[in-house]
Amino acid sequence: MEVLRILDVDGSLIGDSPVDLDEARRLFAAMVTARVYDRKGSALQRQGRLATYAQFEGQEAAQIGSVAALRPDDWLVGTYRDAAAMWMHGYPWEALLLGRMGDERGGAPPAGVNVLPPSITVGGHMIHAVGLGWAERMKGSDRIALTLFGDGATSEGDFHEAMNFAAVYSTPTVFVCQNNGWAISMSRGRQTASETIAQKADAYGMAGVLVDGNDIFAVLTAARTAVQRARAGEGPTLIEALTYRIGPHTTTDDAGRYRSDEDVDAWRKKDPIDRLRAHLRSAGGWDEAWEGAIEQSASTEIEAAVAQAEGLEPFPADAMFDRMYAKPPGSLEAQRRLQGDEPG
Repeated sequence: MEVLRILDVDGSLIGDSPVDLDEARRLFAAMVTARVYDRKGSALQRQGRLATYAQFEGQEAAQIGSVAALRPDDWLVGTYRDAAAMWMHGYPWEALLLGRMGDERGGAPPAGVNVLPPSITVGGHMIHAVGLGWAERMKGSDRIALTLFGDGATSEGDFHEAMNFAAVYSTPTVFVCQNNGWAISMSRGRQTASETIAQKADAYGMAGVLVDGNDIFAVLTAARTAVQRARAGEGPTLIEALTYRIGPHTTTDDAGRYRSDEDVDAWRKKDPIDRLRAHLRSAGGWDEAWEGAIEQSASTEIEAAVAQAEGLEPFPADAMFDRMYAKPPGSLEAQRRLQGDEPG
């Protein structure tokens, strides 16, 4: 299967750009902002202010590019590694941080933000995306659902169930696999005997596309086509974005035990931000001061979100019982009473 690539590693165009210069600058700013958040997230975890953190450095183009194809009222269903995509679609930094602090309020997006909370269960969220898309179609809406996941999730049974159902019922679902080569320490070659993950789409009877996941123009082009197909009632698409997470699986992982420094260095040379920066520079759309201003603005914005999250009153333990059912069943009431018996 041929890999879709528009922006080469040196920033030169080898295809038609899907955006004008102003939009390319907006996408660049979004990727830089996401990287600032990602590095702050790692630092906050090291300071003991966040729980385990899953870095996504290197995957900004796969996340920002795919979500840039959505309408604001479309659905996004991602994982614990998809903070850039969730933020791009309206999920606040504060909520993302609260989620990593173990605060239940982090799982409550603002009204009108059609983003589900990040899924910790590997693969299960793809079924939710299929259900959301199917429900929208049954309501007569043209909203679609896009879901992001890693290559490890394609080894789960939920992947098969989601793909099969979506194809059989022609649901408006876009599946975006960020193939970063590793499911924690399990290499992609030990997860599947298929030459590509994208070709699995053939078996389910849906469209499959293989893209350079560090090329934001290619990702956006593939996502736009998939979104248009879904919105037009032509069914789901599986996009495999070939990318690489520069950091470890999470802050509890030692990637040096299973990856070589040479591999990491090779992928650093394909960095999605460096690639778009080179393109913008050649087009007269970049200068160092502008990028510095983006980084400073992002840092200020994210620090404010950290202060807001850390400044909230503690979430009362029994509040979780108030938000599940209008009339809680007896089993939950019993748990509430037990919680009340806990020593303070």
